[in-house]
Amino acid sequence: MSGLTLTHALETAELIHDRTVIEAAIARMGAQITQTLDGERALFLTVLHGGLIFAGSLALSIGCDLQFDYVHATRYRGGTQGMALQWLRRPEATMRERSVILADDILDEGRTLAALRDACMAGGARRVLIAVLCEKRHTRRVPGLKADFVGVQVPDRYVFGYGMDWYEQGRNLPGIYALSE
Repeated sequence: MSGLTLTHALETAELIHDRTVIEAAIARMGAQITQTLDGERALFLTVLHGGLIFAGSLALSIGCDLQFDYVHATRYRGGTQGMALQWLRRPEATMRERSVILADDILDEGRTLAALRDACMAGGARRVLIAVLCEKRHTRRVPGLKADFVGVQVPDRYVFGYGMDWYEQGRNLPGIYALSE
């Protein structure tokens, strides 16, 4: 980290989406998920740590009952470059013959979400719906992986805030910021 602080990062970062835009996007997503579930009680899995803030807001926007659990898998381990997936906690709730919603902060290349989706399907899920606050615009995505519900698009730069971190800092910022290129 070279002694850089969040204050320094914010001085050189660009605000991409403010809280108003984010909250409107989450409300829209909640309505879409409600319609898709059509009264079904799905298993709502929050992907920690990044998905925590987003998932809480999203769950409040969904108009049907949900069962909650979480999964903790990471590729970043406090850094800004992804590594091999490390499982810290697998969900305990049964997935057999159920719809599962994976709620995560960002769909970047999709390696983590693909592994989580595959684990849910291996656990017997009937379907896995992926809901992400951000989708990064680029062409490096895991083949065949897409989010079913997307809040906002972000540029192909390092983004942080609203659950996403910059060296384990800034997760509680009420907006989404992108570092300079």
